[in-house]
Amino acid sequence: MTSADSETCSVVVEREFAHPPERVWRALTQPELLAEWLMQSDFQLELGHVFSFSAEWGAINCQVEEIEPLKTLSYTWSAFDVETVVTFTLEPTSAGTLLRMEQSGFRSDQKQALGGAKGGWAAFFDNLQNTLDQI
Repeated sequence: MTSADSETCSVVVEREFAHPPERVWRALTQPELLAEWLMQSDFQLELGHVFSFSAEWGAINCQVEEIEPLKTLSYTWSAFDVETVVTFTLEPTSAGTLLRMEQSGFRSDQKQALGGAKGGWAAFFDNLQNTLDQI
């Protein structure tokens, strides 16, 4: 590990949704649902699958790194010279599902990207709530 690696930052968003893990997992892994709350993509739930998210401002290149059905989903997230990893963790609760998203790997000189991710994921989670309520 280099000294630059030890100086990375993460964005963490946690929210409890009043929906079972199976429904939250569907929203995280089905492209038509991802498009509703996150972005258009050619995502496939397959280890090593290379895909991209697209928005009006550009594309994010990704690769699926980890899949543990109904528990963990992780993929690389690469855009504008920012290389990070997004990891979703689902934990069943008495009221539904606690979803934790961590986007890790922001370098100390990427404060603008870090700030954008903080605001972006908060908005995405609001969108996710609406999507979950509709499926």
